[in-house]
Amino acid sequence: MTNIWSARIGRCLWLAWGISMKRISTTRRSMKIARNTLSAALSCFSPGAGVQTTYRSLRFAVALALAQLCVLSVQADVLPLPPNLIALSSSEGKRLLLESEASTAYLPLADQFVSQKNQSFCGVASLVMVLNALHVPAPVSPDLEPFSAFDQDNIFNGETEVVVQRAVIERQGMTLDQLGALARASGMKADVRHASDTNLDAFRHDVVARLGTADQYVLVNFLRSAIGQQTYGHISPLAAYDAQSDRFLILDVSRYKYPPVWVSAKELFGAMDTPDESNNGRSRGFVEISR
Repeated sequence: MTNIWSARIGRCLWLAWGISMKRISTTRRSMKIARNTLSAALSCFSPGAGVQTTYRSLRFAVALALAQLCVLSVQADVLPLPPNLIALSSSEGKRLLLESEASTAYLPLADQFVSQKNQSFCGVASLVMVLNALHVPAPVSPDLEPFSAFDQDNIFNGETEVVVQRAVIERQGMTLDQLGALARASGMKADVRHASDTNLDAFRHDVVARLGTADQYVLVNFLRSAIGQQTYGHISPLAAYDAQSDRFLILDVSRYKYPPVWVSAKELFGAMDTPDESNNGRSRGFVEISR
């Protein structure tokens, strides 16, 4: 048994190293990042851990590597975080991920992470991640042929144009209701929930259940300024929840602007419970998505 787990640990660490070195240019900084990623992975393991604990540690060792790469997939000078938010790449952020009770959504989303291609496509990029995480059959992409995957171009088709035109999204982004409609037009089940129609406790209960269940995802539509960021409405997936700190992890798709962050449930709900003038003054909120 020891030899089997040793081999698995070795493969896990090799994966973390390989991902890091393939996705980041070979510079002195990237070598340091790769070493730090492996050190974080090694710290997950305890000599006397049982099989289940070791298996969980293996999964989260890869998760830590992916977390590091999510932050670095777009190398840009991001804006400083306000003190109420915790960066996933920080020591505290990684600890919250390791100890989070509801994180089933994290690995599939991290594996399919994309940064929005322009400043209006936060909803589009978020849906692309979920479509690929759910393995929804995708149209062939000229850039990937003969393989197929959803991207921020081929997600649009005749059916989606009926719901909301690409030109409109490029000009002004999407509302919460348009996000849900686009998800349904793309072949997914989507339950749109306006924050003004629910409350913090119900939101927390429903979303935690989703984040802890396979093939269930939640996209949040919130006002950035309400959590201390700049400045307008935004859409991104939630990936995990930590009960002790009562924080949700937002995998921010505008990686050129902000990294993934942990935000308190109260602050996040308050940022969703804000009026969106583009949606006739209705509040923002969240969309629960599945196949």
